[in-house]
Amino acid sequence: MRTLIDDERREVRVSRDVRRVVSIVPSLTEAVAASAPELLVGATDWCTHPADLDVPRIRGTKNPDVETIVALAPDLVLANQEENRLPDLDALRAAGVPVYVTDIRTLDGEYGAFDSLARMLAACGLDDPAWLTAARDAWSALPEAGRRRRAVVPIWRRPWMAVGRDTFTGAVLARLGIDNVLADGGPTGERYPRFDPGELPPHDLVVLPDEPYLFTADDGPEAFPEVPAKLVSGRLLTWYGPSLLEAARDLPAVLA
Repeated sequence: MRTLIDDERREVRVSRDVRRVVSIVPSLTEAVAASAPELLVGATDWCTHPADLDVPRIRGTKNPDVETIVALAPDLVLANQEENRLPDLDALRAAGVPVYVTDIRTLDGEYGAFDSLARMLAACGLDDPAWLTAARDAWSALPEAGRRRRAVVPIWRRPWMAVGRDTFTGAVLARLGIDNVLADGGPTGERYPRFDPGELPPHDLVVLPDEPYLFTADDGPEAFPEVPAKLVSGRLLTWYGPSLLEAARDLPAVLA
């Protein structure tokens, strides 16, 4: 057995030879599938990448089927501090299942995607895969933005909600020269605050992802008639994993 420390500073006792992994986070599922697909024995209904992933499904990130996960006898369950609920993770731990929790809020640094993913893959017994090295290099090679813009990033409507403080999405946009006008969390200091489109701080851009709410050209931009709106792939803006390479390649042009 090995004793690891996950991103929440919890000790995780895991086999030296990890052969069975259940992921309850779509981004982490894709990261393992792109590195060692034979390890995956379970994933959520929302794990859509890769498209040909053929493993048992264990419901969603917020309501995983704990009994089914335990029955799959995983050597390790991969989770995330924001995506998953503590009661579900504690239920898995109580059943004797090792749970490794990531906490990814930036690209680089202590809670950075690159180092966190490397630690998580190492917990699965894997060295840094080629895609992770390429993604790290791609983001490092991006030039600094010539001018900075101020954006609001809605993630839901009815009610309107947006990206707020301390988020991976905000960090990605900041690296591309786009500052989140609700980076302080708004009046309530939340990571995903509610807001009124008519009462936002000054901004010159609206970024509309296609998940979790599916914003489209006909559903979203009309609420911000005086400001340019950019429709973007939510996967490129919010997922951490192999999509990081695509994000570095495509987002600068999409958001230009």
